[in-house]
Amino acid sequence: MSIPAEPCPAMAVLSILCASWETVWPALSPEIEALFGPPAHVSGLLPFDFTAYYDRELGTPILRRLMGFTRLVPQDALAGLKLATNGLETAFRRPDGRRLANLDPGLLTQERVVLATGKNFGHRIYLKDGIFADLTLVFQKGSWQILPWTFPDYRSPRLQAELSILRDLYRRSPEIAGASSNPPPKDAKQCPKA
Repeated sequence: MSIPAEPCPAMAVLSILCASWETVWPALSPEIEALFGPPAHVSGLLPFDFTAYYDRELGTPILRRLMGFTRLVPQDALAGLKLATNGLETAFRRPDGRRLANLDPGLLTQERVVLATGKNFGHRIYLKDGIFADLTLVFQKGSWQILPWTFPDYRSPRLQAELSILRDLYRRSPEIAGASSNPPPKDAKQCPKA
């Protein structure tokens, strides 16, 4: 019989897609920090050329910024993060209703990246309030492992390199580094090594 235990907290991560960084970022950045706390890492602008799905709404060329945050969050916070970022997307719209940015929050732990989505699919697990969890990548044998449903951009070495930076920062955070190196008491949070 398994004994339920609270898992270690996760690093909140946020992927931002935008074609108007110069005008949107100065106003959006403080709103993101108010929601997630201070960033542990903010990537440079990365080309987003894997699909034209967002072109009509966001404009072109779309660039991505990936962020990870110092304040770790409970792993059951994912649905709330998605609902909050949906609110930011609504606040940052053009007069015609099109979004200026696409905000995709997720959770990063030593062993995986899970993204939040409002879209159901066979491999996604329903959380609550219309939000599903998408297991996007797993970390095994020293590298990120793609899954049959991993989005094309998350398969790319450049995005996986950014996720590895975030994973290293996460592993060095006091809540995780201490949990991994000391024998846990019986009621300790479960932090698997990956």
